[in-house]
Amino acid sequence: MITSFGSYQGSPVDCIRLEAKGISCEILSYGATLRRLTVPDREGKPRDVVLGFDRVEDYVNHNCYFGAVIGPNANRIAGASCPFGTGRLKLGANDGPNNLHSGSAGMDRKLWELLAASEEAVTLLYTHPHGLGGFPGNLTVAVTYWLEESSLLVEYRAVSERNTLCNLTNHSYFNLEGHNSGDILDHRIQLRAGSFTPTDARSIPTGAIRAVSGGEMDLTQPVRIGDRIDGPEEQLQLAGGFDHSYVLDAGEEALRPAAKLWAPHSGITLELWTDRPALQFYTGNYIPEGLAGKDGAVYRRRQGLCLETQAFPDALNHSSFPSTVLKAGKEWQSRSVFRFGIE
Repeated sequence: MITSFGSYQGSPVDCIRLEAKGISCEILSYGATLRRLTVPDREGKPRDVVLGFDRVEDYVNHNCYFGAVIGPNANRIAGASCPFGTGRLKLGANDGPNNLHSGSAGMDRKLWELLAASEEAVTLLYTHPHGLGGFPGNLTVAVTYWLEESSLLVEYRAVSERNTLCNLTNHSYFNLEGHNSGDILDHRIQLRAGSFTPTDARSIPTGAIRAVSGGEMDLTQPVRIGDRIDGPEEQLQLAGGFDHSYVLDAGEEALRPAAKLWAPHSGITLELWTDRPALQFYTGNYIPEGLAGKDGAVYRRRQGLCLETQAFPDALNHSSFPSTVLKAGKEWQSRSVFRFGIE
């Protein structure tokens, strides 16, 4: 079902509702945004488990990236500049001196074309123009959301007529107790990641890959988030909690398990599978206090957490990190699967 969600710069914004057995969601054509995701708790009661807004204007006016597709490049680029070809790309700075989530040129702030829709799936299309925000090439991206029983699948396809950067993700904030239920400190998290990329005080990677080695950054076994988030580990102190790229363990299959999240009161579990090499685990450290959310909710710091499947951040400024350059004419593809259950 497609309904109106207001307008952006004089053009209508669509809200597409998808539904399958046991799960439903709403997708906006603004930012290809996941606005609502409803799953049953252990008593069969539906709970909306992602943060969002009731108006387009709120998505435009706040930089929380609630539910949006991030591109052409997710995460930070140090100094809003990186080597590219025989020279350097100069991008817009929007996070101090750095570029975060592609800046004001990002796909999260654009109106996408509705390409196809059915009861259980929708595909949205956007072409990021050559030179916008400093990114080369006309980068055409199609993102498909579709529901299967108890699962949300997100698939990305991208192609450019010039070499460019391509590192796409979804920036949904999850709270498995319900988006209006308070903080996520009681959630249990487990990551299939034996190492991560440490950062400096501005959340820029140092270039190192550090083993978690049983320390406070070690999430290889289930951990209550509140037991770790304010620990003495320097990395947690610098970021005000978790805001780190974890290097996912390799597997024989391209699509492999990356994370498991569990909320003890609702009983809802989320298992994330992806084909990307890294996962940015972010605990909503910078959500503004008293932020008016959807359905009358009032959000605050640590109200939701993000599981952003992506490449290593600031990759082109670190020769040891895998490149995020998409070659002209080559198709870039990625898929993530969010599987919900009860424990």
